Amino acid sequence: MKRVVHTCLKAGRLMLAGGSEMYRVEDTMRRIAVNAGIKEVNVFAMPTGLFVSLDDGECSTVTELETVKKRAINLELVDQVNEFSRKFADKRIDLEELEEKLREIAENAPTFPLWLQVIGAGILSATLMVLFLGVYDWIDFPVAGLIGASGYLMDSWLKGHTKIRFLAEMIAAMGMGLLTIIINGIFLACNVNNILTGALMTLVPGLALTNALRDLFMGDWVSGIVRMCEAAMTAIALGGGVGIVIRFLGA
Repeated sequence: MKRVVHTCLKAGRLMLAGGSEMYRVEDTMRRIAVNAGIKEVNVFAMPTGLFVSLDDGECSTVTELETVKKRAINLELVDQVNEFSRKFADKRIDLEELEEKLREIAENAPTFPLWLQVIGAGILSATLMVLFLGVYDWIDFPVAGLIGASGYLMDSWLKGHTKIRFLAEMIAAMGMGLLTIIINGIFLACNVNNILTGALMTLVPGLALTNALRDLFMGDWVSGIVRMCEAAMTAIALGGGVGIVIRFLGA
């Protein structure tokens, strides 16, 4: 029972850390416990914690909880945990192998190298400026990519050096605004609004907002409201950071 509980909690924690929806986390944990032979399974997942209660039907009950403090967006992580839980359900691997796979995933979380993420952020910023505004300019286009890549790099570095939520986003947004104004001073043909609109898209919590709505539609009110507030606070931090720089330096 203890072993099954710990495996369920590890799988759920990894999925929450990867940004999974609550119903998927609960379904994966429940699938593992049921296929391990547990007769009664109760699982409750929130963005900051997991609760599991297992009953083997013989007056033996185990209940544990685990907090989840670090969360990000890593869909590859979610996919791998989900894949191995389904292999366990199909009897292609046993509980011991599932534990080992989850341990490997936790120790070597699948991710792209930072340099590739920065390049992707630059491409995304430039193309989204065109998509959202319908404006293409030979100066604004590469500048939006440069600012977006720089902002993403600043945000990644700051998140590794501070535990204060939303501070990294605000400082990164301020840096993006400052760089844009400096470049605008060099190339007077730049449009600050267009550049920042595209550049800030790399930090906008689009997936978090989508998952919040999905949780609300699935009836997970606590998770949906918490994630909605988190996405709103991130957006406020981004807008506030840019607004402070523009207010005092002008554009």
